Amino acid sequence: MTEHPNSHGRQRTAQVRQSAVPAPEPGRARAVADEPEGTRRAETPALDRLPGHDGPEPALPRPAREPGAAASAPRARARGEAHPEPGAPRRAVPRPGGPERAADGPDGPERPASGGADGNGDGGAGKGPAGTTGGERLRFVGAATRRIARGIDLDEIVLGLCRATVPTFADAILVYLRDPLPVGDERPVGPVVLRLRRTDQLPEHVRGPEDPDAPQERAEPLPDLAGAAAERCEVRIGGPLAEVLRGVRPVFGDSSAARAALPELLGDEQDVPDRQRTILAPLRGRRRVIGAAVFIRRADRPAFEGDDLLVAAQLATHTALGVDKAVLYGREVYIADELQRTMLPDSLPQPTGVRLASRYLPAAETARVGGDWYDAIPLPGNRVALVVGDVMGHSMTSAAIMGQLRTTAQTLAGLDLPPAEVLHHLDEQAQRLGSDRMATCLYAVYDPVAHRIVIANAGHPPPILLHRGGRAEVLRVPPGAPIGVGGVDFEAVELDAPAGATLLLYTDGLVESRIRDVWTGIEQLRERLIDTARLTGPNPPPLEPLCDEVLGMLGPGDRDDDIALLAARFEGIAPSDVAYWFLDPRPQTAGQARRLARRALTRWGLEELTDSVELLVSEVVTNAVRYAERPVTLRLLRTDVLRCEVGDDVPQLPRLRQARPSDEGGRGLYLVNKLARRWGATRLSTGKVVWFELALPGHAR
Repeated sequence: MTEHPNSHGRQRTAQVRQSAVPAPEPGRARAVADEPEGTRRAETPALDRLPGHDGPEPALPRPAREPGAAASAPRARARGEAHPEPGAPRRAVPRPGGPERAADGPDGPERPASGGADGNGDGGAGKGPAGTTGGERLRFVGAATRRIARGIDLDEIVLGLCRATVPTFADAILVYLRDPLPVGDERPVGPVVLRLRRTDQLPEHVRGPEDPDAPQERAEPLPDLAGAAAERCEVRIGGPLAEVLRGVRPVFGDSSAARAALPELLGDEQDVPDRQRTILAPLRGRRRVIGAAVFIRRADRPAFEGDDLLVAAQLATHTALGVDKAVLYGREVYIADELQRTMLPDSLPQPTGVRLASRYLPAAETARVGGDWYDAIPLPGNRVALVVGDVMGHSMTSAAIMGQLRTTAQTLAGLDLPPAEVLHHLDEQAQRLGSDRMATCLYAVYDPVAHRIVIANAGHPPPILLHRGGRAEVLRVPPGAPIGVGGVDFEAVELDAPAGATLLLYTDGLVESRIRDVWTGIEQLRERLIDTARLTGPNPPPLEPLCDEVLGMLGPGDRDDDIALLAARFEGIAPSDVAYWFLDPRPQTAGQARRLARRALTRWGLEELTDSVELLVSEVVTNAVRYAERPVTLRLLRTDVLRCEVGDDVPQLPRLRQARPSDEGGRGLYLVNKLARRWGATRLSTGKVVWFELALPGHAR
């Protein structure tokens, strides 16, 4: 045989290349050599190690190359065809001693494109696992699963699957999920219902990698999957779809199982491409099948191969596990929100003489529960207790401790204890809860009649008082030790609370962060209040917009802790609307109380209420004088209602009871209950107060 002149050069080149390739395993070369010419073995060693892959796929036929195809490549480059149009596929050329690779460009060998699956590229058509090597598929699976795993909620995970697969792996995708999705170990009852969660489809003007074996005429476009696919599918027990879902593994659309299952899932009117251009992949979570995904390719694109079933299985597995994670996370978020909502007041009271507004912000979306709380508790005499506290941490434990301390504070406030005494009992309660239960708290009591406020502090940031003229000052309050330290005396201060001023109570999350210390944040908050007050001039700013402006001072790096904010606008009760007397406990005291009440009503122009007020005052004062040893108090307040308060030194609270016909007494509270708009009794540290309210006449409101 005549030897080609260049055969010696090719032999030397082959020897150099073979020396750079690792030696095959014993028996491997023989196995490959025994394969018939024109076939190749699907070598995907990397995919063999993926979960759910039982071994290498069987040998796949390799399309025969046309004679002279290799020799035509230099001529094509000479004609200026070295750079294909965007979106056009790269023709695979053989490489001696190794798998096929993409044709080299003018700048050197090109690497398989995998952008788009991980969200870092545009994911244009013609990239991803359209090649035939296992390395390309492995890179695509890695990028796609990373994108899917980045999602936290259900929509992000499903969107990640769609964005990772279209158009890199498929031209269209439909994702069905169970409705409702089971959570954890829940065992759903009733039939399995799948609902279409999302569809994604490659636009018609974007072309995918063309199939060299496909006809050259233009392929029919895919139908509008979002409008044609069934929105809801009830899986029949023992039906073809149930069998495919039970089998877990993806199947081609032209298989017998898929041909019967797809109409049940997508609807009888939905057409899917023939041949191996459709994959039906069940989505199986940790314990059960939770949905299905359908991958579709157009007719002008290469059909799916056997290894693409492994890719679909990996995508389906990671998506199902992500959906399970999202459902569990959603349940935790729901529990956290409900816990936090029940620990904080649903709405603030609106006692006479003060207006209130509040805000609460969690530390982050991933930490929605915290130990911060606020409260406003009405007290006898139109007073109100303002409370704000912060338990260390933002976890379920912190929220539970916060709830116990808040309940304790409400109980102590109901006893009308002084602020310092309330903090002392809270400190004892925190020590009973555990040795490491630490919290800060600020407790204040505002009296709208006296225009005074009493404040006690337990290691909490000091409040800020915004005056009516726009001046803001940080109140000098003794800092005290946090609750839970034990053995510490708390000190209270009494300050003026002028009408029109606004008191701002907050937690340290508003003023402290990684980029600023507490006192720097307090000064910034004070300046923010001053700037906000300038916008409204001599009038105080509205409370709700003021709270929003305060939270507006937070920057991107200022949300290290949850935030509780309580704003109180002091309006007070004018001295002309208050009548107050001390009465000695004598038999004539009831008549004296009726005369004093009549004079006050006449001065206020409320003569229409004279008969009712005299009757009720007489009954309540008579009951107080009967048991009191010290002077009783009588106070009338005219606000939006007429309120009467009678106090004595007897701690026992009166109870409403039904008097028998033969009883001489026991009817006083019955009359109060019938005639008054509201009434009640509150135990104080010095005795009790019985009060009732009457609605004002229309002309006096």
